[in-house]
Amino acid sequence: MPDFRVIPSIDLLRQRAGVRALEMAHGAAATVDALRHAAGEIREAIQSGALVRDAGADIERQAAQSLETAARGSLRPVINATGVIIHTNLGRAPLAGAALARITAIAGGYCNLEYDLAGGTRGSRTVHAESLLASITGAEAAIVVNNNAAATLLILTGLGSGREVVISRGELVEIGGGFRVPDVMRQSGATLREVGTTNRTRATDYLAAVSPSTAMLLRVHPSNFRIEGFTERPSLGELVEIGRRSNVPVVEDIGSGCLVDDIAGEPTVQASISAGVDLVCFSGDKLLGGPQCGIIAGRHPAGARCSAMALHRASITSAVACNMR
Repeated sequence: MPDFRVIPSIDLLRQRAGVRALEMAHGAAATVDALRHAAGEIREAIQSGALVRDAGADIERQAAQSLETAARGSLRPVINATGVIIHTNLGRAPLAGAALARITAIAGGYCNLEYDLAGGTRGSRTVHAESLLASITGAEAAIVVNNNAAATLLILTGLGSGREVVISRGELVEIGGGFRVPDVMRQSGATLREVGTTNRTRATDYLAAVSPSTAMLLRVHPSNFRIEGFTERPSLGELVEIGRRSNVPVVEDIGSGCLVDDIAGEPTVQASISAGVDLVCFSGDKLLGGPQCGIIAGRHPAGARCSAMALHRASITSAVACNMR
């Protein structure tokens, strides 16, 4: 018959000098929880027939180990030996030293995140990153949100809710984490209007689909796959021309977000803006090497409609980490 009397009570354990030190370092509640968990493990060991010489010492040691592990947190530095430079599972792009220094300098204290120092009034957290992004991309306006999925949802909700969004069947993509364009459309309240086929979509397909119910023409960059061979896809300029003739906004989701033109196969933000899209959205934490965020850039009218939504407030990220020079 197992003798559980060798296990001290929690009250007796808390009188030990080592346990009192743990309570000072980690708090009484966390320490008591760790003691109870450790005592339970000792009880199971005794139940299975293990010989326990000093249950109190064993419980204290196990509790200390669990508290120290919890205090360190779950994130650890690792070596990326995968061969994939920007790896989603490994934190994507490491932040540059200058960016880290800027974050430390600003986020370590108070700042004018939502305060207009010149006017002495409440300001907007969006202006800090917007001016930099507009200068770099050539856009009239820019919005920073939590990630590109949030950017896509914000655009679809702001411009397309209750109406049709026209998109090629070959661009109904799924990216990591089960993020699917059709699902996001449904979540936004927009109605999906597919045109063309998986491998061939013409400009005339978009034009034929435009109706009074059309909210936008959406173009999505298939960044994680390629269709080769018997394919056709209208240029972005052709879509913009159709949008202008039909008075329908053109939106492009380019995925990773590239600002240089020497990465094969990756569209640049500047090219999308120059082509005349109303809005383009992309990630800031992949090719741009910034913190996790999604960026919307483009024309003032379309951007203002997204900014005015309550969903924008729910999806907005801090401008401190994004305002990095």
